[in-house]
Amino acid sequence: MFAAGDQCDLPADRRRGSNFGWSLGMVLRRWQEYAEEALTDLPHGSRGYHILAVVVHEEVPTQGALAARLVIDRSVLTYVIDDLENAGLIERQLDPRDRRARRIVATERGRQALADAERRVAHAENHVLGGLPEEQRDVFRNLAERTAEAIHAAAPGTDPCAAVTSVLPPAEQAAS
Repeated sequence: MFAAGDQCDLPADRRRGSNFGWSLGMVLRRWQEYAEEALTDLPHGSRGYHILAVVVHEEVPTQGALAARLVIDRSVLTYVIDDLENAGLIERQLDPRDRRARRIVATERGRQALADAERRVAHAENHVLGGLPEEQRDVFRNLAERTAEAIHAAAPGTDPCAAVTSVLPPAEQAAS
């Protein structure tokens, strides 16, 4: 029906169909490609980066809370944390309020590694969003973050399937 790029040349009100999923997928794939290239020195690349960012910038989480925040299966998270710990970037510490729980804490080396990684990721993001003026990049980032936070708040947990099911209309929930 259309050659590649034809719909993009039309004004937004004249485009046929929804490009939302394709658009998100394209941005995510390109971000993943550039971020992984920028994060080759971190264990598990972007996944390790996300873990370090939460540990450094948010309340010091338990492993369970970290899994829920990042929507990562707990068994997978354990392997990533092991590798980050072996690299000297994080530590597991006993939670003083619950000695059965462990808190994940960044080491000084981990904080430095994250600061360096954040600079490289910002460069990668600017490359991905390079087709937009800088002020629109900031708007895009802010809207994407707000949307992700709203989705996470509506469906927290470590099970992505349950998260999706919880936001479906009741008729679709019953069918799944």
